[in-house]
Amino acid sequence: MSRLCSAVIISILVLVGSAAAANYIYERSVIQGVGYRNHELIGQTGQGYSGSKIIERISGSGNFYDRTEFELSVHHNSINFTQEATFEYFPVSYQTGTYDRKWIDRLCVMNYDAGAVVTEQYTHAESLMKSTQISTVGNSPLNEVNNSGIEASFNANVIGVGHIGWLSMDTKTNCKGRHFEVGRSVEDVTGVFSIEKYIQLFSNVSGTTGAVDWLPCL
Repeated sequence: MSRLCSAVIISILVLVGSAAAANYIYERSVIQGVGYRNHELIGQTGQGYSGSKIIERISGSGNFYDRTEFELSVHHNSINFTQEATFEYFPVSYQTGTYDRKWIDRLCVMNYDAGAVVTEQYTHAESLMKSTQISTVGNSPLNEVNNSGIEASFNANVIGVGHIGWLSMDTKTNCKGRHFEVGRSVEDVTGVFSIEKYIQLFSNVSGTTGAVDWLPCL
């Protein structure tokens, strides 16, 4: 009997431990140096094609400064991302080898509750100075106003290749099983340029999602 009780207690503790998995994330980082850097950030508030998701990848060699704040709440179905960064390309050599890669910075934020996606991407960058702020919130009973969407602000000076885009789609499908495209914008530039964009994509209606990713990064 005592063994049975012990087994039951252990099972309860295991269930409580799994239920108490981290559903709130906050990270603040300042990274500065000279050399080669490879960074990846992935976060999501819902499984599959639901909730909000963020994907960021950075790589390159040279001089870099990056100050980032990242907050994710599963209960509030929200993501906040702020970044101020400067990248300057040049090859670096150490005893372990030579690293020679121009800077790549790719960021994609998706909100399936609002049918909205925003993409910021820089490749082959010899110089990149950027300030990015993105907030996304989805449907949640904890939110005062159930108004899902993405708000984004981009400000960048670049020598290289740049790509900024957004896509807004109806969360519900039509009789043919397709999502109506409300609008999109794609900006592609190459050379020496500056970009300043402010984007708001909001919806107060949510729909069902299927097994197919109908909201890809642009």
